[in-house]
Amino acid sequence: MFKKLLYSVIGDPNDKAIKRYMPVVEEINALEPTFEAKSDAELSAMTQEFRQRIQEATAEVGEHVAEAKAYYMEVLGTDDQKFARADLERVQKEQLAVERDVLNEILPEAFAAVREASKRTRGQRHYDVQLIGGMVLHDGKIAEMKTGEGKTLVATLPLYLNALTGRGVHLVTPNDYLSKVGLQLMGPIYHLLGLSAAVIQNSAGNPNSGSFVFDPDFPTEDDRFLSLRPTTRKEAYQADILYGTNNEFGFDYLRDNMVVDLERLNPTRTPLRHY
Repeated sequence: MFKKLLYSVIGDPNDKAIKRYMPVVEEINALEPTFEAKSDAELSAMTQEFRQRIQEATAEVGEHVAEAKAYYMEVLGTDDQKFARADLERVQKEQLAVERDVLNEILPEAFAAVREASKRTRGQRHYDVQLIGGMVLHDGKIAEMKTGEGKTLVATLPLYLNALTGRGVHLVTPNDYLSKVGLQLMGPIYHLLGLSAAVIQNSAGNPNSGSFVFDPDFPTEDDRFLSLRPTTRKEAYQADILYGTNNEFGFDYLRDNMVVDLERLNPTRTPLRHY
């Protein structure tokens, strides 16, 4: 009752958030005819165009990060290490801020590209509410959706957008089945747009089992693994988009912090975002 009284005075914060996203939804919808007119090749080429725009926008700060990393490695183990690390973390935050700005700038086009790819490969068109859900996730917030409202489809939007940075994005599920099927269902979207996608499954500690790359041309007689080409755990982590469970991601992190040989490390990228 108190909540209802409070909302009657200040308004429902969820309604306010949705209203804030609606202008972007309208912008994405306005782009739909343009993206419908593109060929598959032209649609796929958008990915490289987006990446080029990100690289150009972050080129200067990227140089600063490289210089800060080089200096940090140079003074490692000396009294200057602490200050070098602080400077490195500062420029890395600047890099993330610049990336964030350019991602927000290209978000309407990127979401429009994903929607069109989904229509062509899955026959599913993202509804306006699903576009909003994708923006909420991109903003690092929680999007609560009921069963059947399309969480798996919604995730393709921020996954694609953030994967454009080239540092990889992880989607975390509670069990192996959901991660595998999630990739099999949504993999055609990423494939059309020119991104690589993979999944890690329970491997019982064996880095050469339980990992797959989405490959629609890979032949298999097991219907459970359609479009999934076996790969190593390390190669799976090199994919632009990686599906997996909280257990696998967590234990891979622990295993990587116990290796005595760098060649045995699994993750080769630091993910920009987890979903």
